[in-house]
Amino acid sequence: MESHSVSKLLGAPAGYIGYEDSPQLTESVRRKPYQIVLFDEIEKAHRDVLNVLLQLLDEGFLTDSRGNHVNFRNTIVIMTSNVGSEILLHFHQEPEFLNRIDNIVFFNRLNEANMKQIVDIQLSRIAKQLKERRMLLDVSQQAKDWLAHVGFDYHFGARPLKRAIHSYLLTPLAKLLLEGTVKENSKIFVDFSSKVNEDNEETLDITSTPLEGQVVETNVEEL
Repeated sequence: MESHSVSKLLGAPAGYIGYEDSPQLTESVRRKPYQIVLFDEIEKAHRDVLNVLLQLLDEGFLTDSRGNHVNFRNTIVIMTSNVGSEILLHFHQEPEFLNRIDNIVFFNRLNEANMKQIVDIQLSRIAKQLKERRMLLDVSQQAKDWLAHVGFDYHFGARPLKRAIHSYLLTPLAKLLLEGTVKENSKIFVDFSSKVNEDNEETLDITSTPLEGQVVETNVEEL
């Protein structure tokens, strides 16, 4: 984050390009004083930005380029960092900054056991969406374990999982729906496939059977 980012937060000085633009930070809080303010990857912030943040945390007020005195005392300020406990070393020469932080919460890295829980959450959401279209989703444990494995990355956590679910489940399922292979009032079975696709990749096997004599009912309150 560059030093000129301060202009985006508080507004550009009079006579400078961008003076007519509304300050992103102060204008937002001025209009809606009760909100959460998030600074993502704070370790990348320029020193000038940290000075603004220091004033915010110390006084609870900021003055923008237009002279507006904006109250931040009804906001919750959250800062994230990807460097973990090293954030303490990063700001060790700026104790005045650390002293104004009420609490520092450390999150452990995700492991494959965590990923399996996230898979269950993601699949339950998909199941609810399918139920709206009168379809039931049944995913085998082997398929869940495989998604958790291919969707896990030590450095990126759960981010690749969403792509894996889209690539190996949602996209093939969408094709089956468009082809008419999967229809309403059917049960969709998803299992790990021993076959590989045209790219020589492992994949999932998706099949469906009609629910003869049964009607899948949707309950709006459940969705």
